[in-house]
Amino acid sequence: MTGIQGNQTAQGPKHKRNVTRRKVVVAGGAAVAAVGVGGTIAATANAGQTKKGASPTASSTSSETCYKLTSETTEGPYYIDADKLRQDITEDREGIPLTLRLKVIDNETCKPIRNAAVDIWHCDALGLYSGYEDLSSGGGGGGTPPSGTPTDVPSGTPTGSPPAGGGGGGHEEPTDDKRYLRGTWKTDKQGFVTFKTVFPGWYRGRCVHIHTKVHVSGTWTDAGYEGGNTCHTGQFFFDEESVLASAEVEPYSTSTTERTTLTEDTIYDQSGTAGGLLKLKYKKNGIAKGVVGTITMGVDPDATHEGTDDAVQPGASATTSASASAS
Repeated sequence: MTGIQGNQTAQGPKHKRNVTRRKVVVAGGAAVAAVGVGGTIAATANAGQTKKGASPTASSTSSETCYKLTSETTEGPYYIDADKLRQDITEDREGIPLTLRLKVIDNETCKPIRNAAVDIWHCDALGLYSGYEDLSSGGGGGGTPPSGTPTDVPSGTPTGSPPAGGGGGGHEEPTDDKRYLRGTWKTDKQGFVTFKTVFPGWYRGRCVHIHTKVHVSGTWTDAGYEGGNTCHTGQFFFDEESVLASAEVEPYSTSTTERTTLTEDTIYDQSGTAGGLLKLKYKKNGIAKGVVGTITMGVDPDATHEGTDDAVQPGASATTSASASAS
């Protein structure tokens, strides 16, 4: 299979605990070649970015600068474990071209983590998630809010658990077989991995974001990636200046869904780079031509963070629980 060496073991510490078996299924044909960063991207957009909690400190053992641990967040209800092994996840989705260049480093040693499996997934320009189009087109994941005066308003005190959906609740099983804007790829020897996608849109209750997971200590095989532990579950965020610029471009400009700002979001912890805020580059007044987003993720390869429950500490079972609080 192009780009993947059979039976290659991911770098990282050996774990004595039991870990959840994880397998990424390769869908169709050869994997997409590495994505290059276009030379036409020039202007930098970092409005709203803060260095609070994200200031790097010099390392005496490495030329790499150390970063504080990147914030852990919820996995959300729309994660699908068996994603496609690929770098170009765009498929047929319209939107502003986005190249994501991510780096994964060991937070303690500052050394790059090679052969880690990195997942990303996000909604399209109008707030829809593949695999969950029916669910994400409602109140939790985009679409047009209902109009008119509601009838048959219920009375009394509600009972039971709140319904699951884009804004909360547990993990949802996929409702369709679409898989656009989802993919997994491995980091190179410098810890870098690059994805080609589109600038995400927004949906009710959340600011613009991309989900990610980092898996280490597993094995790359001809079938994909197996075993290991999920050392990081997080989200990437976009500054307000870039989001406002994207909202002037079709199809984003056609959305009638109310947008939550970065400062209003309940998942983003307002800590800048450490919280997942991307550094974005694009041509001034020309965001429609494309955006490059970069970030370094500082992770603890010994930890397990599934994003479905409280983080599992080293030495504990890595069994996945099926609960999540937001997308």
